[in-house]
Amino acid sequence: MECKLSITEELAPISLDKIASFILSLQKENGEIPWSAGGKTDPWDHVESAMGLSIGGCWTEARRAYDWLAQTQLPDGSWWSEIQDGKIINSSKESNFSAYIAVGVFHHYLITRDIMFLKTMWPTISQGVQFAVNLQAPDGEIYWARNKHDAIDKMALLTGSSSIYMSMKCGLAIADILGKKRPKWHKAKDALGAAIRNRPDLFNMIKSRYSMDWYYPVLCGAVSGAEAKKRIAHSWEKFVVPDWGVRCVSDRPWVTMAETAEFILTLAAIDDVPRAKAIFSWLNDKRFSDGSFWMGVTFPDGVIWPEEKTGWTAAAAMMAFDALNDITPAAKLFHHKFWASLSE
Repeated sequence: MECKLSITEELAPISLDKIASFILSLQKENGEIPWSAGGKTDPWDHVESAMGLSIGGCWTEARRAYDWLAQTQLPDGSWWSEIQDGKIINSSKESNFSAYIAVGVFHHYLITRDIMFLKTMWPTISQGVQFAVNLQAPDGEIYWARNKHDAIDKMALLTGSSSIYMSMKCGLAIADILGKKRPKWHKAKDALGAAIRNRPDLFNMIKSRYSMDWYYPVLCGAVSGAEAKKRIAHSWEKFVVPDWGVRCVSDRPWVTMAETAEFILTLAAIDDVPRAKAIFSWLNDKRFSDGSFWMGVTFPDGVIWPEEKTGWTAAAAMMAFDALNDITPAAKLFHHKFWASLSE
C-alpha cells in the first residue's frame, strides 16, 4: 500500500518508506498491530507503531489502528495488557497502557489536523486517561495496574508514571482543542509531576537499573531545565555505550534500539541536538534489509538479540529521525519548548 510520505528518499539516511512498509506488513485487517509477525499485541506498543504509520504518511492505516483501540477498549477505559490472535495472554490492565492512546491521537492530529478524528476518538481517550487518574495514590504517583478481578497492584513504576504524565499532557491538550474541561486531570498531572521530580522513594527502585527510569522523567517533561541536564549528565556513562547505543539495563552488555531512539528523543527535547544526532548515527548499521531495526545487540561481540523484528522499535526510530529533522508537524511533540508555548 502506498502512503503519503513527507520526505524524499534522497534526504533520508534511513528509508521511511521501507520502515512504514515494514510496520504495515504487521498490521492486521482489523487494524491491530502486533509486536512482530505472529507475535503478541499490547496497547502501548500498538500506539507506538501507529505513530510510525502517521509519520510515514499512512494516515488511513494509522486511523485503523486507533479505531481498533476504540473497538476493543474495556468498559472501565482500559485494555488487556497482552493479547495474541484474539486471546488474552496477560489479563492485567496497566495504567500507562490505558492512557497512552492520548499521545498517539494527539501526535496524529498534529500531523493531519483532522479535528473530526479528535472528536471521534475523544470518548476513548477520556476513558483511557481517566482509568489512569483513578489509580493515582495520595502522594501523586500512579499505581501500575489492576488485575482481572479489579484489585489494584499498589506498586508505582517511574517509567510508567512518566509515560502517564506525557499522556495527561496530551489528553489535556486535546481537551482544550475540543473545549472540554478536565480540572481533575490538571490536578492529577501536577501531583504526578511533583512525585516524579521530588519523591523517588514512591517508585519501585528495583527498576532504577533500567535506562528508561533515567531518561523518561526528562522525556515526558516532568523534569526540565537545569535539572533535566543534570539528570542526563549524572548517568550518561552508566547507560550510553559509544558507537553502540543505550543499554536497556545498566549491568548487562546489551543495547536496545528502542531505548536508543527514545534517548535521542529525550536529548532533542532539551535541545541537546548535536549529541542526539551523533547517537542517531549509531543506529544506521543496526537494521535489517526490510527497513526494520534490530531489537537489541550485545557488545562487544555484536550478537543480535533477540532476532524478533518489532514494529514499535521501527516506529521509535522514525520518531527520533522526525525530531531531529522536522519532517512532520509532530516533530516537536516531546520538546519542552513546544509544551511551554501551549501554556502561554
